[in-house]
Amino acid sequence: MENKNQYSTDCSCCETSSESQNQSPSLSNTTNNYKLYLPAIFSFILLMVGLGLDYTNASFFSGWIRVLWYVAAYLPVGYPVIKQGYLLLLKGNFFSEFTLMAVATIGAFAIGEYPEGVAVMLFYSIGELFQGAAVRKAKGNIRSLLNQRSSTVMVYDGLKFVAMKPEHVNVGSRIQIKVGEKLALDGVLNSEMASMNTSAITGESVPKTIRRGEKVYAGYINTDQVIEMESTKKYQDSSIARILEMVEQASARKSKTELFIRRFAKIYTPIVFFAALAITLLPYLFVDNYVFEDWLYKGLIFLVLSCPCALVVSIPLGYFGGLGAASRNGLLFKGASFLDAITKVNTLAMDKTGTLTKGNFKIQSVVSPTMEQTQFLNYIKSIESQSSHPIAKAILNYNPRVELTHQARDVKEIPGQGLSGYVNGHKALVGNLELMMTHQVRVPEKTKNIVETVVFMALEGVYSGHIIIADQLKDDAKTGIERIKATGITNLMILSGDKQSITSELGNTLDVSKVKGDLFPEDKLKEVEKLKEDPESFVAFVGDGINDAPVLAMSDVGIAMGGLGSDVAIETADIVIQTDQISKIATAIEIGKSTRNIVWQNIALAFGVKLMVLLMGAWGVASMWEAVFADVGVAFLAILNAVRLQQKQWK
Repeated sequence: MENKNQYSTDCSCCETSSESQNQSPSLSNTTNNYKLYLPAIFSFILLMVGLGLDYTNASFFSGWIRVLWYVAAYLPVGYPVIKQGYLLLLKGNFFSEFTLMAVATIGAFAIGEYPEGVAVMLFYSIGELFQGAAVRKAKGNIRSLLNQRSSTVMVYDGLKFVAMKPEHVNVGSRIQIKVGEKLALDGVLNSEMASMNTSAITGESVPKTIRRGEKVYAGYINTDQVIEMESTKKYQDSSIARILEMVEQASARKSKTELFIRRFAKIYTPIVFFAALAITLLPYLFVDNYVFEDWLYKGLIFLVLSCPCALVVSIPLGYFGGLGAASRNGLLFKGASFLDAITKVNTLAMDKTGTLTKGNFKIQSVVSPTMEQTQFLNYIKSIESQSSHPIAKAILNYNPRVELTHQARDVKEIPGQGLSGYVNGHKALVGNLELMMTHQVRVPEKTKNIVETVVFMALEGVYSGHIIIADQLKDDAKTGIERIKATGITNLMILSGDKQSITSELGNTLDVSKVKGDLFPEDKLKEVEKLKEDPESFVAFVGDGINDAPVLAMSDVGIAMGGLGSDVAIETADIVIQTDQISKIATAIEIGKSTRNIVWQNIALAFGVKLMVLLMGAWGVASMWEAVFADVGVAFLAILNAVRLQQKQWK
């Protein structure tokens, strides 16, 4: 689909039209990267040899031989630009940078300044190569990240399980899912029981126990043992496909960023054309000995001098430095335009599970008013040792120095509530508040207000204690939020599919006042749409699950957690955080702002030098070689300026 989750074919900072990306394959073809550099290398070698022959006044290097030599040096880099300018002319775009470059350099040939014409076009092509290299790097990193993920399912063919693409699986197929694998289709569970991480779809942090015959959905992750399911829908009708459709609709409503060079070209290029024309023709009205050829020469020199080569080179160099600095800090920007966009963000909405929290469980506290903690843990661990639920595993992993000295027997699972059994001859109940209420076990009133997951234990119908379990906050969550606020973003919001009580508690911990829980994917989308109704708001959303994909597409800037994030979220987002650290958002903003400063410094430098040389050319005191060397100097200074981004240490 034609939207922001596709990768741009060039850096965007120098584009003049969307057509230029699609119709200039010689400048953006990424099939064989090394071949992209051959035209510029070939032109450079011929130019240098030609200049050497001119300098030595080689007797054979004159007349048509010299002309053909420089034409051969010009065509590899000039033909794609001339072709693009011609295609745009056919569409009514008379004033594009391609047209300007073509007319100016052909004009240089017309007045006999062949080396200058080649040099100007060569520098322009080098700028295009810088753009392409920057985006290919980010694009390749993201693709390699996605390629590590499985795109097949194991389907029973009557004899054995064979790998198939999800799109080819029929309804009613028997499918095997190994531990850690993600479900690719909707269906029902065939195995007796399974533990599923559903956070990618529901946002719920606690893994869900699913039993035979219950529904399972594409995007769930099998966390416990090898299981089997039966598909009930085709891939295109699955939960993932529906969310992808929402992504497409959200992306279609998102306007594209109009970059500086496009606006600049619409104004600058016509002015340059008409100024050159005025220099050629207006003197006829004021000069006594007007010679058309002489003023045409000056007009063409002005046109050559006006080529925005240094500007075209200096802008992508700044963005190249920003993309490189971001990549080395675990940040993948899907195009240079998002380095600009991240600096405009004033509202940040965040998912909870997997974004602000780790998505796994840790014992927060153990409370037992009736027995020693070691004895209490012995009782509860002996029961939980016969369960495969992730919460049971968290309890068993807690304080491993406590050895199991008790043996549980007759352990039974009570669906949706917990476990019952006998330990040392005492009937034990281990589970949630609903289990206690079902068996009329009185628990302390204060425990009913605990927002985290609580596992109670009762012996012989009497409350013995409880364990509080919670999803772990990411190590950098607090400092990350503080750093984000320090960048100037004070309007922060948490949007989660998890319980409102848990979401509110997290908001208090992180000092984020705006929190909303119990949200479905469409609810998150509506919340972001409300935020965007304010014309002053520029909204970024950060998430990691499939359920976050529509919001990532709808937001002005979508940020995905790339380490454990879903394929759809990573594919949809504009920025991918490879390290899953929320603090990297602040780093992204800082890099974006530094890049913006570098780019505008380069623009000011290019404009200043260009204006000076243009004025000199208008008065007839500058040649095209001075313009070429001015461009080289500006490009060199732009390189040094951009290197500062690479050398700076980021948090």
